[in-house]
Amino acid sequence: QGSFSRLSSSRRFARAMHTDSVPQRRLRRLVAMARGTDLTGPSSTPAMTPVTSPPMAAMDACRYFRLSSGDHMPSVGLGLWKVGKHECATVVYEAIKAGYRCFDGACDYGNERECGEGIRRAINEGLVNRKELWITSKLWNTYHRREHAIAACKKSLDDLGLDYVDLYMIHFPISLKFVPFEKRYPPEWFFDPDAPNPRMEEDPVPMQETWKAMEEMHAMGLAKNIGLCNVGTSMLRDILSYASVHPAVLQVELHPHNCQHRLVRFCQEKGIVVIGFSNLGASSYVEMGVSTMEDSCLEEPVVKQIAGCHGRTPAQVVLRWAVQRGTAVVPKSTNPARQRQNLDIFGFALSDEEMASIDALDRKRRFNDPGTFCESAFNTFFPIYE
Repeated sequence: QGSFSRLSSSRRFARAMHTDSVPQRRLRRLVAMARGTDLTGPSSTPAMTPVTSPPMAAMDACRYFRLSSGDHMPSVGLGLWKVGKHECATVVYEAIKAGYRCFDGACDYGNERECGEGIRRAINEGLVNRKELWITSKLWNTYHRREHAIAACKKSLDDLGLDYVDLYMIHFPISLKFVPFEKRYPPEWFFDPDAPNPRMEEDPVPMQETWKAMEEMHAMGLAKNIGLCNVGTSMLRDILSYASVHPAVLQVELHPHNCQHRLVRFCQEKGIVVIGFSNLGASSYVEMGVSTMEDSCLEEPVVKQIAGCHGRTPAQVVLRWAVQRGTAVVPKSTNPARQRQNLDIFGFALSDEEMASIDALDRKRRFNDPGTFCESAFNTFFPIYE
């Protein structure tokens, strides 16, 4: 995610061929993920087991997911990737009015100062207090060294106007040469965009150094929870082997065309909550010219059929499928009506058969892949997935 969304539409990603035919497995672990969750909101008191049938009980139980820290994170947030500076403050403010309490941001999105303006307006008007909000930010690729990582977190907090973030994550397992704040911020992908042949410039920082810096931020109270994005089981196993504070969250691309069943199951067994981005699949990338609506899972006949049965939109069905399997979502929309629809996914539940039919749409189709876009857009071959 991030600055590569600002590429011209002529830079299109190569489509990957997927031949993995490993049988899919059921991943619904709502009781485990929601254990200790008050059905009406966060609470330190474990929830009583509802008497209703499991699908109906799950309708409310997945509003929040309990992290390893004991904190309760909303299962639906508003993604701020591709939200322009000119509208971000208003979008955040109006989303809070509409009921959103979770906002997924990042240094690289270039709109943290505006996000903070929207938060302050809502707090000043008494719509919400800070403790009711869940604010996420992310460490960019150029700040992986310890001294740069802590400074970057403080810079994000300064822009947001906050004393802490609820979640701070390593954005990519990509460490690039440091670019000073005063030279360019956010620094994006090129080391020197004005060079005759601009490229990404790698600075090979061990993940252990970066993770230890994340733990320091946590100890300093700058980040209540820490995690990372865009990594797989091998990297997670390595971090778990030396981490004093385990990752609370992993954020990866998740949608019916890229279910990542094994990764989700691994995280759930390790007590790591998974957040999916690009929750609607190709829809997030059509405007960038790298996919078409024909690639969209929202156009799948089975999704439309299920939507019709429940009197919901295809997007609501896909988002419901995600949270019902125990993964949080952060769909982006600047349209107030669509924002409300994306939040309104707790008044119905999908049957086992409906969940299985959406699982079966998996194509291992990844749209956000540095191994593709870094070469086509930034003149640098930089794969992070095999």
